[in-house]
Amino acid sequence: MITVFIPFLFKQQILLPLNWFIKTISCWLIPTSGEVNIFGYDLKKQRKEIRGILGYLPQDFRFFAKYKTYEFLDYAARLSGLTNSRQRKQAVDAMLENVGLYEVRERYANKLSGGMKRRLGIAQALIHNPKVIIVDEPTTGLDPEERIRFRNLLSEISKNDVVIILSTHIVGDISSTCKCMALMNRGEVSFNGSPEDMLKRAEGKVWRIMVSGDDLHKIETAYPIISMIPAGTGWEVQVVADKVEGYAAESYPPNLEHAYVYYMESKLNLWTHD
Repeated sequence: MITVFIPFLFKQQILLPLNWFIKTISCWLIPTSGEVNIFGYDLKKQRKEIRGILGYLPQDFRFFAKYKTYEFLDYAARLSGLTNSRQRKQAVDAMLENVGLYEVRERYANKLSGGMKRRLGIAQALIHNPKVIIVDEPTTGLDPEERIRFRNLLSEISKNDVVIILSTHIVGDISSTCKCMALMNRGEVSFNGSPEDMLKRAEGKVWRIMVSGDDLHKIETAYPIISMIPAGTGWEVQVVADKVEGYAAESYPPNLEHAYVYYMESKLNLWTHD
């Protein structure tokens, strides 16, 4: 059984990379067991109240193709309960400014760039001033410039009295935006702490090895490989392990991706390297 409690004063960002969890607390799925309590509301009994304090940006964010950017956000605002037209216009204009879309407000939403569409997505999630925002794989498919812009936008949002739940498989999203992260395995939280805590677990566990093409397959079957770079007639390989035997291995400073793979291998035994 899983019990999830999101308290009122918790303002940090969380990483919970698990699809069914995100869909459950965003009220897409009805939990079969356990308890989810969000700001005092029971997910099974008070779904309408939870939707009122929840903002959600799904990975596959769709909108109506015939709507202009400001029209779509106005529509989203009406769905969120902003019925006063004057207040709604002020809220829409302010939100478009906040996410950097005011200058393109007359552009049809389906003509926006990929990054602009994601920013429009976060705008519709924020338009009713929710207490909890769920963002699912927000930077997938974005170019580096838009990815950085979106991360910075999330960081700005996190300064307010808002809980951000970020689900992602892109390690850069974690290290750049969150102070608290969690890893879930088979319905249970297996790690809960800061990215720095995760990094400390991988110190002295990352190795750089120069190997020949003949030895590359042996390395692949023995250790989780992080990267392989051609180097002359051989390969420069980065692996994670407590120690490397039979090869001249040089210790390498870990990043969060190294730490994640090491944790999956050493603590959960889930990393496959057949």
